[in-house]
Amino acid sequence: MNLDFNRRLSIAPMLDCTDRHERYFLRLLSKHILLYSEMVVASGLLHCDNTDMFLGHEDFEYPAVLQLGGSNPTDLARASKLVEAAGFQEVNLNCGCPSDRVQNGNFGACLMKDKNIVADCFKAMQDAVSIPVSIKCRIGVDEFDSWEFFEDFVQTIADAGCKVFIVHARKAWLKGLSPKENREVPPLHYEFVHRIKALMPELNIAINGGIKTMDQVLAHLNGDPTSAATGIALDGVMVGREAYENPWFLHDADERVFGDLRPTSSAPAEIIAGNARPATRKAALEAYLPYVEKQTSEGCPATILVKHLYGLFTGLPGARKYRQLLSNGAPRANEYGGAVALIKKAMDLVAEV
Repeated sequence: MNLDFNRRLSIAPMLDCTDRHERYFLRLLSKHILLYSEMVVASGLLHCDNTDMFLGHEDFEYPAVLQLGGSNPTDLARASKLVEAAGFQEVNLNCGCPSDRVQNGNFGACLMKDKNIVADCFKAMQDAVSIPVSIKCRIGVDEFDSWEFFEDFVQTIADAGCKVFIVHARKAWLKGLSPKENREVPPLHYEFVHRIKALMPELNIAINGGIKTMDQVLAHLNGDPTSAATGIALDGVMVGREAYENPWFLHDADERVFGDLRPTSSAPAEIIAGNARPATRKAALEAYLPYVEKQTSEGCPATILVKHLYGLFTGLPGARKYRQLLSNGAPRANEYGGAVALIKKAMDLVAEV
């Protein structure tokens, strides 16, 4: 498996979003994108009686990365071993999340203030596993927002052996802004990310933040100076909220980003097998239904299985009624004959041309 190929387009780790069910559904839309888990706190994983709650997944999701949060090198190393044993292709260290929860645990974006701790954490993790360890970070934090600070941070971690960085092209404000505001208020500085790639071409550098179209993805990958601020091509692009709120955004990613010219199909078996891309949104949803049936039989609530589907028909006639039925109906899915029947009923409300 060539992860550098898959890193051309990845889906960001998002709390309460990129769980195993979301990853399964997104894999139906793209055979090649790199999928990230929600952040898992290393200490929580180590002291959990049921690690499947954090590590459970389907092989179908591969290639997949599990993101860890923490600042204790020993804990992170032990947790990384569990991640590798579970089958994930990569483990990622969170140095970018600004939420109060991670600040209280002294990890996430606040780690950027101590590059040496990050370097120690990375080295402990990489020494413990044979799979790659990557770093997801910001371009700065609080008043530490200069180019020199960012360059020094990346260089220090690279000197420890890190080869893969995913950079959210905003700084993080740890006080005064919510996590949502931290995704929107600090200005984007794409030029920082392109510049670090130019300075350190041996590193695999992916960019994250504010990317909403496939044209923007390609601009960063191709170094289009009109869209990406410099003429330096990046190795990858990470997309977050756009892929979650409008998952059909990914329907042509395999063709446009990865050069995969597989035909499209409406046959669920062909889509699940990876022989074809979904021809329509409804085809993708039909391919998801066998998984929903399996998970339902194992006791998974309908609310969890349908919440990732709300944005699939964004912009189409009937999309609002579809979303309302899923949202209101999921807690009492048995009244509709189960989760699969509920999804089918909601799908019938949408007119897809």
